[in-house]
Amino acid sequence: MRHIIFIIMAAVFVNNYVLQQFLGICPFLGVSKKLDQASGMSIAVIFVMVLATAVTWPIQKFLLDPNNMGYLQTVVFILVIAALVQLVEIILKRYIPSLHKALGIYLPLITTNCAVLGVTILNITEGYGFGESIANAFGSGLGFFLAMVLFSGVRSRMENCKPTKSFEGLPITLVAASITAMSFFGFTGVVETLLG
Repeated sequence: MRHIIFIIMAAVFVNNYVLQQFLGICPFLGVSKKLDQASGMSIAVIFVMVLATAVTWPIQKFLLDPNNMGYLQTVVFILVIAALVQLVEIILKRYIPSLHKALGIYLPLITTNCAVLGVTILNITEGYGFGESIANAFGSGLGFFLAMVLFSGVRSRMENCKPTKSFEGLPITLVAASITAMSFFGFTGVVETLLG
């Protein structure tokens, strides 16, 4: 159990997919203007990451690896993720239409969110078992949620300041994102120290 907790903590803070590995930057920059949209998108990403891992891990271990078809990993994983995102979109449209409307174009973009594909592939690459993979996917989703919520707060504060003309819009957003990412580098080595 302690090992699972460390995997989750490492995925949230040390190996954060957005702020450390720079995966999933498109929704990070696109949906982080408002807290409700950022949190809604993050919950959908957590759900898709865990579900995608629960489906892709057995496919890799029981279908692709035994039949020497590992070269199909990326294609198969993308197809699985696309199907799961469609499922999430149908559920949100049916049961939470306000969130579906607020997420707009960004919900189908979860299909192309490289953080979702990254977590499924890195679970295999790291040699995680099924339970460890689910824990890593959940922790990675929580890390995505944390990054989105933190950056949403930063962006709301940025609306009240007046940067110079050359920094208005995307440039000041990228500077703020880089400073937010640098703050997470302070967690490097924390989990290894706790395990040691």
